[in-house]
Amino acid sequence: MKTTILFLAGLFILNFLPSCVSSVEKEEPSEKKIQELISKMTLDEKLGQMSQFDPFQFGNEENMKQAVRDGKVGSILNLVGAKKTNEIQKIAVEESRLGIPVIIGRDVIHGYRTIMPIPLGMAASWNSELTKKAMAVAAEEAASEGIHWTFAPMIDISRDPRWGRIAESCGEDTYLTSVMAEAMVKGFQGDDLSNPKTIAACAKHYVGYGAAEGGRDYNTTNIPEVLLRNDYLPPFKAAKDAGVATFMSAFNDLNGVPTSGNEFTLKQILRNEWGFNGMVVSDWSSITEMIQHGYAADKKEAALKALKAGVDMEMASNSYVENVQVLLDEGKIDRTTIDRYVANILRIKFELGLFDHPFTPEDAAEKTILSEKNMAVAKEAASESFVLLQNKNEILPLSKDISSVAVIGPLADAPHDQMGTWVFDGKKENSVTPLTALKQKLGPEKVHFAKGLEISRTKSTEGFSEAIKAAQKSDAVLLFLGEEAILSGEAHCLANLNLQGAQNELLDVIAATGKPVVLVVMAGRQLTIGSALEKAHAVLYAWAPGTMGGPAIADMLFGDTAPSGKLPVTFLKTVGQIPLYYNHTNTGRPATYGQWTDINKIPAEAVQHSLGNTSHYLDAGFEPLFPFGFGLTYTTFNYSELQLSSKTMGIDGSIMVSVTLQNTGRREASEVVQLYIRDRAGSVTRPVKQLKGFKKVSLKPGEKQKIDIPLNAKDLSFYNGTAYVVEPGDFDVWMGTSSASGLHGEFSIN
Repeated sequence: MKTTILFLAGLFILNFLPSCVSSVEKEEPSEKKIQELISKMTLDEKLGQMSQFDPFQFGNEENMKQAVRDGKVGSILNLVGAKKTNEIQKIAVEESRLGIPVIIGRDVIHGYRTIMPIPLGMAASWNSELTKKAMAVAAEEAASEGIHWTFAPMIDISRDPRWGRIAESCGEDTYLTSVMAEAMVKGFQGDDLSNPKTIAACAKHYVGYGAAEGGRDYNTTNIPEVLLRNDYLPPFKAAKDAGVATFMSAFNDLNGVPTSGNEFTLKQILRNEWGFNGMVVSDWSSITEMIQHGYAADKKEAALKALKAGVDMEMASNSYVENVQVLLDEGKIDRTTIDRYVANILRIKFELGLFDHPFTPEDAAEKTILSEKNMAVAKEAASESFVLLQNKNEILPLSKDISSVAVIGPLADAPHDQMGTWVFDGKKENSVTPLTALKQKLGPEKVHFAKGLEISRTKSTEGFSEAIKAAQKSDAVLLFLGEEAILSGEAHCLANLNLQGAQNELLDVIAATGKPVVLVVMAGRQLTIGSALEKAHAVLYAWAPGTMGGPAIADMLFGDTAPSGKLPVTFLKTVGQIPLYYNHTNTGRPATYGQWTDINKIPAEAVQHSLGNTSHYLDAGFEPLFPFGFGLTYTTFNYSELQLSSKTMGIDGSIMVSVTLQNTGRREASEVVQLYIRDRAGSVTRPVKQLKGFKKVSLKPGEKQKIDIPLNAKDLSFYNGTAYVVEPGDFDVWMGTSSASGLHGEFSIN
């Protein structure tokens, strides 16, 4: 075992101190105002600030207005429209005793009215700047309707595609999710939260929610501390370092303790180790749900445990309002704690500029929403999210001179479903579907459309005959399959990841026509599409691409753009392989192709023994359908001349890893150059590969470029059960096109 030579836990404190000091100095005037307000507040008013409600919970509009007037509401979620929010804000600032504005929250997950690809799709772009731009569009549109706060980004590490909320995540990898977390936070919040075009972000769901047992939402999570700190916490630390205004405690219990009452994660790590001084909000009723978890006997105990853990604001439920006075009287909490939580809430309101500018111009939305600029960003984001999985005989891109195409499938003209899950404000009439875009590009006379199936779950084959006719009179078939928006998202988990309904049967009959088939899959997660690869000539994975998905798809199919997306998740052959992710640790008998890797080749009465056996499934092997980081394009790239600036680095040093990339094909395209490492031996077992850097590069045909990616020793640190450490030893490094391929080098840390 290597000797631990650097403990990094202290670095978190040291790195935080300068920013903490400057923050206090910068915010001193508002801090004084915060304390003045708190000194004037009654306990009921303080509890009002610590409470967030949906309008429907008040029973009627007048009750909501009176509650605001009485200072019993700190935040309202799901109140939309500048006229409505201004009316409530006017009551808050002019009619309540202390004039404290209300903060308006809304789930603005991947767009407000201009809908971007689902977050999993945006992660497939491997383009953090574009993601930042997309979230800035979402923020500006939402802010124009009086919204101040979004419950995004969702940065749960997600390694089980059965879990519906994988669609809202950035996938399975810690590093990629961390990069996207920073981009999304900065996109929503900009450089100044008081800018009327920005909104406060919320890092959720803190923490471990994506590891729900069996991929069933809200389920138990068991994550050892080493795994928690190395894999699940870093994206939240990245969000904190990016300046995220708020955190959300999750629904799940983590190692037996619900995360909305978890002092270890909320107090020790978030507050003490990371120095987060923003606001923590619970998820919807997650405080009182601790009763169902069996962690609290009643609302009083649930409130106590959430308060002790550090949840500042309670969403939807009312355990704080009902029980804090009693808890104070019993001496189980103190007023200093309540005052600190209220200060955290007021601080966000000051940072948002709500005390100085509480109202939203009522003409702001019409100048902003669905603007030409915003739609262009949505189209670009969709285009870069697409992943080309297969392209036999280079069938793509299709020629624009093609005589005709058949456009078939339940998702070819599904404006609602192409927006994807968790879209509250997008409208289907604003979506441009693939069918519409293809007619515009080719002319309606060249497009033969047949749904084949009414929706993705349809089992009736009565529409097949029309689809077959459309295919037979066309030169090529564009087949749009996948899953509707309702099949992914919160509480929409699946045990079967095959194409639903009679979609596989539709593919069978269309392939039987002998026409070239281009399969476009629109879905909220990775599906098990292995059988489809045998029947389709090309497969383009488009996720749920958002408002401008249609034009982006049409441009790509006909070569106006080239695919550049890479998979942010591993694609499975079958759900029986779950969990399957690239950055797993090894076993003492790593998977290889040995004697019995094919169940059909095992002879009858074969001798059973352990010699030569490895870790794999007899019927599915050990390899995925497609590896993490995989993605083709319309050209070919050659990697050569891997170079390391040094074969050694110190414990606080760095090296530059370089590779020469050349476009060896006939078309301009972009490639995501990916850098992976492996720590060969550690004080705890280390993953077989870890992404540690990437760079997206566009090259013209024949163009060659040297790609440099820095690698710092601190990037190789990990938590070993006691502390964060950088350990001396030998490392492997790869630079290549996916997690499954690349040029190999070696270096060591001394």
